[in-house]
Amino acid sequence: MKKALIFLGVLVVLAVFVAISLAGTYNRMVGYQEEVNTAYAQVQTVLQRRYDLIPNLVETVRGFASQEERVLTAVTEARARVGGAQTPEQRLDAETQLSGALSRLLVVVENYPELRSNQNFIMLQDQLEGTENRIAVERRRYNETVQQYNRYIRQFPQNLAAGMLGFDRREPFEAPEAAQEAPRVDFNTQPETQQ
Repeated sequence: MKKALIFLGVLVVLAVFVAISLAGTYNRMVGYQEEVNTAYAQVQTVLQRRYDLIPNLVETVRGFASQEERVLTAVTEARARVGGAQTPEQRLDAETQLSGALSRLLVVVENYPELRSNQNFIMLQDQLEGTENRIAVERRRYNETVQQYNRYIRQFPQNLAAGMLGFDRREPFEAPEAAQEAPRVDFNTQPETQQ
């Protein structure tokens, strides 16, 4: 009888220890998961800032460079794809396309010295450059947070609890293959003229 009580006591202590350990692991995974969500939301905040700046930039350039309508249309269409993205993956892909279109737009601007000296344009360009820098910083922070979360849920024994409790690996931001090439702008095409 005494041995059975001791054995039962050891089992209870062991069960309590496992429960406390599991609770601590669960809470830490929830904390890391929330950090990932917060980092992603911060990326979305700075992307929204860029999204909001683009119409003003396009209209400013349009006033000076009506013959560059294709580039302006590409920027506007890329912005619309960002607004229509449903998933984080679609949003990041659309944002990459928008970055390329903006790069082409800024190359076009180099052909218009009077535009480059326009105060509104200078202010918008500065804001856009600052926003692009913020985007890069927030994407880096997001990737660091995702790395920390993924590392934690994949380590033993947390991987056992993560699998049972539904904590899945998160994907870091990765630029697509197209981002490895510099955008190309062809200035040899002439706008159609009416005869």
